[in-house]
Parts: sequence; C-alpha cells; structure tokens
Amino acid sequence: MNPNAETDTAIPDTAIPDKLYFRIGEVSAITGLAGYVLRFWESEFTAIRPARSESGQRLYRKKDIDEILKIKHLLYDRKFTIQGAKNHLKNRSGTTAASSFRPDVIEEIRRELVAIRSLLE
Repeated sequence: MNPNAETDTAIPDTAIPDKLYFRIGEVSAITGLAGYVLRFWESEFTAIRPARSESGQRLYRKKDIDEILKIKHLLYDRKFTIQGAKNHLKNRSGTTAASSFRPDVIEEIRRELVAIRSLLE
C-alpha cells in the first residue's frame, strides 16, 4: 500500500489477462464483484463505459477494469461513499492534466509572466 494513501488511489496489484475485451462474467471473476454491482457502477461512474457486442453483451476493456478496481479500492478499502468516490476521481483527473507539464515548460511560462509584469510596472 502506498504511504500517500490519502491523496493517491493506489490499489493492490491485480493481474488482468492480456485481452482486448472481457465479458461481464470475466470481469466479475477478476474483480471479485458480482455482475449486478458492475452494472450499478456503470450507471453511477461515467469512467466505466463498456462497449456492446452485436447481441448486446457488455464488453469491458482493460481501462474499464482498471477504473473498476480503483472504485472498488475507494469504496471497500478506503470506505468512501459513492459520491465521495465520484468526487475523488473527478478531482484526480482534473489535476492529472496540470501535473503532466514538464518543468522546463513551466519555467518558460514563469519567465514570460515575469517579463510581462515588468512591462506593466
């Protein structure tokens, strides 16, 4: 477990087979969650959007399973409410884009802002 568990959504490592799509029974076996829980979470969390086969069966991708495991960790291990888990995942995704900037780009922006400020003074 990550020592920064308060700010991180670290989850225990779960082996996900190397496949493109998984049916709901397979996802249930991988995650340890019942099918009705997966279907409910699909209605609650926008990050879980399985594709549908021609016959209407849900086809989950690895990214769906990763999100399910994160949600499971938040709800079952960290005892978040569903709304709390939604807020946590929303805030986390909002900060990911900002933290992906390279330090050299941030420094260049800072220098430009300082130059603009000096022009305005």
